[in-house]
Amino acid sequence: MNSFVIADPGLCIGCHTCEVACVSAHSADNMFLQQEENPDFYPRLRVMETEQVTAPVQCRQCEDAPCANVCPNGSITNLGSSISINQDTCIGCKTCMLVCPFGAIAMVPEFRGGQKQLQPGLRSNATGVLARKERLVASKCDLCEESGSGPACVQICPTHALQLVVPDDVSMDTAAKRAASAQTLQQFGGLIRF
Repeated sequence: MNSFVIADPGLCIGCHTCEVACVSAHSADNMFLQQEENPDFYPRLRVMETEQVTAPVQCRQCEDAPCANVCPNGSITNLGSSISINQDTCIGCKTCMLVCPFGAIAMVPEFRGGQKQLQPGLRSNATGVLARKERLVASKCDLCEESGSGPACVQICPTHALQLVVPDDVSMDTAAKRAASAQTLQQFGGLIRF
């Protein structure tokens, strides 16, 4: 089973600190020193706010991941305990974004060395002059696998609204629920004799 991060909407205050922590964890450059006209601020989770609820939404690291099943060139794979997108081989077809049941995948410009990457062949005529078009790639939560210290969003959340769920926790919780069910059934033990 893959690990995943889940939010408690009852605790989320919509402060967007998780988004800032996400960008900071995945950026090679200091996000506070970026040029205003070329910001690299693309969090891998999004705080959703409605009249009734506020909570960050991010990849649930599905076991039978629809995004991986439809990726035409195998750029989405199960890496460690999460579903990972190889942005170097992503062709930006958006198929993964369309099939994600949680809306957790976004298309973002590819950055290297603080610069947006351009496509080598495709050109755009949007301004009346043919110019190379920026390269867009799929992006989603990767549980901060490369950091080795766990998801930055979970660590920084001031209200502890985010929780990393690991397979062992789920197994222990499931075992506790089964034990509670067995205790409940015990009071109806006489019904089995019918």
